[in-house]
Amino acid sequence: MTETGSVASTIPFSNVDGPGNRFVVFLQGCNFDCVACHNPQTIPVFQGGHERERYRRSVADLLADIHRAAPFLSGVTVSGGEAMLQPEFVRDLFTAVKADPALAHLTCFIDSNGASDSATWNIVAPVTDGTMIDLKCLDDRIHREMTGQSNDQVLAAIERLQTVNLLYEVRLLILAGVNDENTLLRRTGEWLAAVDPQMRVKVIGFRAHGARPHDPELVEPAPERLHAVADLLHTIAPFDICVV
Repeated sequence: MTETGSVASTIPFSNVDGPGNRFVVFLQGCNFDCVACHNPQTIPVFQGGHERERYRRSVADLLADIHRAAPFLSGVTVSGGEAMLQPEFVRDLFTAVKADPALAHLTCFIDSNGASDSATWNIVAPVTDGTMIDLKCLDDRIHREMTGQSNDQVLAAIERLQTVNLLYEVRLLILAGVNDENTLLRRTGEWLAAVDPQMRVKVIGFRAHGARPHDPELVEPAPERLHAVADLLHTIAPFDICVV
């Protein structure tokens, strides 16, 4: 059992990190370096020393916090950083939640960038109820520009998680002038439809407030543009789309 993990922070109540009201655990460390990151402080992976120890939390410690909020919760979501950099800790936390009679009603979700191999997903799958995967861009070149990494594992994860009924939602972050060209979005919709034409898709507009500085400045898409993206996707398949 992995007794401790590197935890950046927790939120006792959130209605934007999966279905219902959720306790959210943000793990420290990420394998992407996204230009639009709102939590750049969660990117470093601390291997040792004072910084590493400052972020250590135990499963028992987190369970105590979840217990206090449990009467008002629908579930627990592990996010990041990148949750799947610590799969054994996620597995052990979810296992403990499901084994606790006072918490067993809570669903266990993962919010991930998807960039993990199948062996890593296999570690958490038996105790996970759903996943929310970010697809920054279908085009690998643009994806590398946005994140510093390829999207090959992301696409594979979406396909695999759908196959094993663990894909709750795909999240499309829209950056004006970066990944919102209509031809690209149509290709994205066609690819998603081939995985599941009725999948839940969340269209998320980039928000400059709180984001890391970038030169040149990243541009927020107008609300009407986000709804136009949703409309375009709806011409491809009957996705369950929400716009935020």
